[in-house]
Amino acid sequence: MKAIVIQAYGGPEGLAVVELPAPEPAAGQVVIATEAIGVGGVDTLIRSGALAAYGFTEGHVPGSEVAGTVHAVGAGVDPAWTGRRVWGFTGIGGGCVERAVASVEDIVELPADLSAVDAVSIGSAGAVAHFGLAHARFAPGDAVLVRGAAGGIGVLAVQLAARGGASEVAVTTSSPARGERLRGLGATRVLDRSGEGDDGAPAGYDVVLDIVAGDGLPSFLDRLRPGGRLVAVGAVGGQPPADFGMRLMAAFRSSLSFATFSLDTVAPADRRALRAAQFAAAARGALTTVVHEVLPLDQAARAHRAMDDGEVFGRMVLMP
Repeated sequence: MKAIVIQAYGGPEGLAVVELPAPEPAAGQVVIATEAIGVGGVDTLIRSGALAAYGFTEGHVPGSEVAGTVHAVGAGVDPAWTGRRVWGFTGIGGGCVERAVASVEDIVELPADLSAVDAVSIGSAGAVAHFGLAHARFAPGDAVLVRGAAGGIGVLAVQLAARGGASEVAVTTSSPARGERLRGLGATRVLDRSGEGDDGAPAGYDVVLDIVAGDGLPSFLDRLRPGGRLVAVGAVGGQPPADFGMRLMAAFRSSLSFATFSLDTVAPADRRALRAAQFAAAARGALTTVVHEVLPLDQAARAHRAMDDGEVFGRMVLMP
């Protein structure tokens, strides 16, 4: 089968198209004939070598979410899954292939009227946005800032915050054009990447959902109201400064909070239930999917280059 592997860590040119043996499902697994493959920020970080300390080696197959049809099931899996259209999480890699392996605990059946492309635009990002806001104890009336809102997680976080009754939904993004698109999804304030650009924006926020991290994270701690919570759900801008916690200590009397959030801490049954609900919402038009571009699988390097260049609004998707 056709697959994408990282032959050399660094730029997108290190990605290569190779032939690999078609997989067989182990006990508790399914094999999915992929129709769409999501490309996320974590894929570009792995490819760049930024996460090498976590044990990634050359030959790694990137991609963590796919949608398609169950081709085969392993021991202990209900045979009735065979032939059903599903979304699947493949783990920290293994998705950029014609046939992907996923645990049966990590698949969700798709509504008949939701495309595979739309499914991978919200399957992971929507869950991170939902549970990330919950981790921040978001409640109706809160003023929310989504930092790095033009990506897959951001466009869904904006919608969820707006529909959840936020008093303000501010966003940081790289251009006015992107800002206008985010307004169409529910944003009320559009800021530049430093958090400036709107004199009418709130002086502080109850919740900051940060997808970027990097050197700029400490300055967004300064934008929290007393009792405010910043939750980092991504680090596409790299790691924050080692001493960023000093900002919290300097504002000790304001009772500020910082937390990270990973879907790994959410029970599989809760993830499946949330994803099924979001897929159904997207199918009936209650949740907007945003796809930047759909490319053939063998153009994975082009998709990664667009991500690196900051060109992407929403989700990049590959199709075998």
